[in-house]
Amino acid sequence: MSTVIIVGSQWGDEGKGKIVDIYTEYADDVVRFQGGNNAGHTLVVGNETTVMHIIPSGILHPGKRCLIGNGVVLDPQVFFQEVESIKAKGYFQDEAQLVIDPAVHIIMPYHRAIDIAREKKAGCRKIGTTGRGIGPVYEDKVGRRGIRLGDLVHPQIFAAKLREMLPEKNFLLEKFLGEPPVEEASIYDEYMAYGERLGKYLGNTSKILNDSIDANKNVLFEGAQGTLLDIDHGTYPFVTSSSTVAGGACTGTGVGPCRIDAVVGISKAYVTRVGEGPFPTELKDETGELLRREGHEYGATTGRPRRTGWLDMVALKKGVEINGLTGLALTKLDVLNQLAAIRICTAYRCDGQLLTEFPQDVDVLNGCEPVFDEVPGWRCDISKVTRVADLPSEARDFIKAVEEMSGCPVVLVSVGPRRDQTIQIDNPFR
Repeated sequence: MSTVIIVGSQWGDEGKGKIVDIYTEYADDVVRFQGGNNAGHTLVVGNETTVMHIIPSGILHPGKRCLIGNGVVLDPQVFFQEVESIKAKGYFQDEAQLVIDPAVHIIMPYHRAIDIAREKKAGCRKIGTTGRGIGPVYEDKVGRRGIRLGDLVHPQIFAAKLREMLPEKNFLLEKFLGEPPVEEASIYDEYMAYGERLGKYLGNTSKILNDSIDANKNVLFEGAQGTLLDIDHGTYPFVTSSSTVAGGACTGTGVGPCRIDAVVGISKAYVTRVGEGPFPTELKDETGELLRREGHEYGATTGRPRRTGWLDMVALKKGVEINGLTGLALTKLDVLNQLAAIRICTAYRCDGQLLTEFPQDVDVLNGCEPVFDEVPGWRCDISKVTRVADLPSEARDFIKAVEEMSGCPVVLVSVGPRRDQTIQIDNPFR
């Protein structure tokens, strides 16, 4: 029996979907533990690309049970669009394959409207949200006024909560944000229909997962976004609204920390970021554009071009520490194929001081200049390599440098987007 958590070690978009897809082969249960449809996991099976936003990536494997834990927020419209898309491709033919916890909070139309209106009003001070309503729904969750899936399947409870909620939301929309109000009757009818359809998926995911662990089954915990977007430990306020780190897997599913065996952090061989916020190693030159082009660095959810930069070991070491990583999965190594020289940030320089620890203050981080080590590139195609020993010596040296600087072993290397373009060094499920 093994329980393995998958987290992003950077600012998200590290390739978690592919790694979850690979490790699902060894898992019995796959559970998503936080976030909502502001995250997109891209999977390439054969020549077919599938983008998942809310359903666990393990759904592409028949016979695997997939769960959406209590830490997730769910937009029913997006959920059913995703269900239909996946089924049209021949996956998810057994409804019993998916379970959703009744404590999952529901994204409502007013959450999306408020999210978009706030960004519009903020102007140049915007955070860079996806506009999917994620922040506002987590606000209602923490404020103890949210609507949960368990409410949505009970018409009287849902009607009472909606009626109580709307005056405040419409006041905010009309009087402060200058947007039109939302209408109670149409929301009620739409979401009651969703509730009827969602009822068949309801289940106590905490009980299910703990029973699986008791039965010596393998459980894979699937995170979204990345460590530096964590609400507590990220580059606040340019973060998401949930706990993206390994600890969030426990609170987001109801599985205790002593039941976790391994935590694998996903890291690109470079770094990307979507939206606003500090990014010390960002490249705004031809090299940055090459990384964007070769890495297909466009948001899976929004389509926005991702900002690109050199691998940042100061930030990565923070990810190793906060998550208690037992291994690193190094993705998109092949994107560096064309580079004659590769830079790795080893420290920051700020106000004449050398910093080797990631600053907690975002204003300090904004003033940091990266200090680089440079290593030679390999200048050849590695996308067909299946063993570490067959990689060019320069690529092996790069991997070794990542291990030594991060203090964490590399357990997997991805040399392309497909399942078969993966080198497994140490499988956490074995």
